[in-house]
Amino acid sequence: MKSNQKHIWEIRFEGDQMIIQGENKSIQSAIANISQKLMHATTIERNTYEISPSGFGVHWPLIDEDLSFPNL
Repeated sequence: MKSNQKHIWEIRFEGDQMIIQGENKSIQSAIANISQKLMHATTIERNTYEISPSGFGVHWPLIDEDLSFPNL
């Protein structure tokens, strides 16, 4: 049976860190290690994102950035 629950629940930015909260764990990493586009993005650009239907990917439409987090 397939779950409709998202694996990524929340993404937030604190200082130079990006925190991705998933179903089973969270990941915290320096934004510079994840994406140069996100590192240079404004607060509005960072906070405007869409979680993919699979629950493992994220799209930031204002900066045209896509990332996948399959280990959540």
